[in-house]
Amino acid sequence: MLPRIGFGQITFGAPDYLWLLVIPALLLLAWGWRFVLRRGDARRVLKGRLLPTRARFAFAGDLPFWLFLILSTVFIIIALARPHGPAIALRQGGMDLVILQDGSASMRVADVPGDRWQRSTRFLRMLGDSMSWQSDRIAMAVFARIAAPQIRLTKDPNTFFFFLDNLEHAPPFRLEDDSTWDTNLELGIHWGLRLVEKDQELHGPSSNAKIFLMISDGESWSGEVEKSLQNAIDANTPVFVVGVGTLAGGRMPKWVPKTPDEEADPETPIISRLDREGLQRIASVGGGQYFELDRDGDRHIANAIIDAAKRRAPAIGVTEQAEELYWRFLVIGAVLAVIGFLFLRERSELWIQLVGGVAVLLALSTIIG
Repeated sequence: MLPRIGFGQITFGAPDYLWLLVIPALLLLAWGWRFVLRRGDARRVLKGRLLPTRARFAFAGDLPFWLFLILSTVFIIIALARPHGPAIALRQGGMDLVILQDGSASMRVADVPGDRWQRSTRFLRMLGDSMSWQSDRIAMAVFARIAAPQIRLTKDPNTFFFFLDNLEHAPPFRLEDDSTWDTNLELGIHWGLRLVEKDQELHGPSSNAKIFLMISDGESWSGEVEKSLQNAIDANTPVFVVGVGTLAGGRMPKWVPKTPDEEADPETPIISRLDREGLQRIASVGGGQYFELDRDGDRHIANAIIDAAKRRAPAIGVTEQAEELYWRFLVIGAVLAVIGFLFLRERSELWIQLVGGVAVLLALSTIIG
């Protein structure tokens, strides 16, 4: 929300420039004197000439151009003085973003650059870079057949990026473990709710808007999943879903037996494909939105999720801050100069003024920058 600025309490960061206002003040006096002379000359000409038709003279000729140019100079000088004033802004609450990251064996399928897990971590890095980290917090749980919380709700970006740095190549679940070869989406959402509840036990209720972000290649819909989604809805926590993988799919990783005589589960699929329809249904029932990596840009997805969470965040009060105002005066000065150009009649004068205006803008950018 835009801050409300108290213009009656404006102060200047470089007040030494204000003495330059003497120059446009003198020019305004000269302009007024020149305007009076012009009007007197026009009246004398009309009285002293006898013509069959009444002569018409422009009311001020080219003088409006100079008037607007002088007024533009006034605002530019004020901008050079670096005005700023107290601004009252409405503070919005932050967000508590809980990431539910699929870490099952199918996330090692290489139908996207690297594999699905590595593609997910690249997106999560973009998501972390897009967050403000002022009042925003993030948590993370990785799930397959079991779920393992990785990060409690924190607003320390180093904790989040430390996780990505150490687990960007492969999920924490090993291929030798049977629990890696299944996806328990219901348990992932359950642990997301547990992370929020644990934070409330430790730090009390948070005013931040809560949102779940699930990153997966698919799921097996069941009544338990539906029940888990209902629990998230009851907790006022929408579930956003980001799909990773392709509809064509790719070969599952090679099964690693624990012992030489152990055999693979015959029900384990050989090919894994993105279950777009199932993931879209989760997002719809969960009150969120579905996105898909490599179909939607990473930054677009990250910004859309953050914006959705920010819109849910309640206002938590007002804050007073110093607001730089010089750019407002620069804009007003530029608009006045452009209006003045409309009163020029000679093309040569217009080009001269344009060249001079560009030179002034370059000089201002050097001073203010």
